[in-house]
Amino acid sequence: MAVRHGLTLLRISMGLVFLGFGVLKFFPGVSPAEKLVEATIHELTGGAVPALVPFSVALAGTAALECVIGLSLVTGWWFHRVRYLLALELAGILSPLALLPSRLFSGPGHAPTLEGQYVLKDIVLLAAAIVLATRASTADSSTVPAVPAQRDHRAAAAAPVRATDPVAAGFRTTRER
Repeated sequence: MAVRHGLTLLRISMGLVFLGFGVLKFFPGVSPAEKLVEATIHELTGGAVPALVPFSVALAGTAALECVIGLSLVTGWWFHRVRYLLALELAGILSPLALLPSRLFSGPGHAPTLEGQYVLKDIVLLAAAIVLATRASTADSSTVPAVPAQRDHRAAAAAPVRATDPVAAGFRTTRER
């Protein structure tokens, strides 16, 4: 069961995380990460936010991006395109590690603060995104499949299959993807 449904569970749970945190950002003062997002966007844009673009607009854009990513992950639709947005989002999510280390690790003995722990847990999201993006890059369709493709019985009948052939075991080879 884990082999059959593991990627689907990973994809959907990751999508729900992005969707949940994205929706919170649409409501000012509700997201516990709002101040960290504000400081990060300020650093990433070199002060253009809020000088040129109001922070509320930048936060709404971040929320929309997270919701699009979340919906794509939950449904499995368009992930082959959305994975690039996911890479951009993850770069932004993890950027406080480089941009705001004093804010993230100002606890006793440079222990991570609550915000630091919030960002450090995103390393798991990065690892999950790598797994899903790798799987999507080898898939033929626009969705992220949950199980390895089953071999085509018509093709198997047309050509003899050796017992050591991975296709005979129900998996497509890298070349066939």
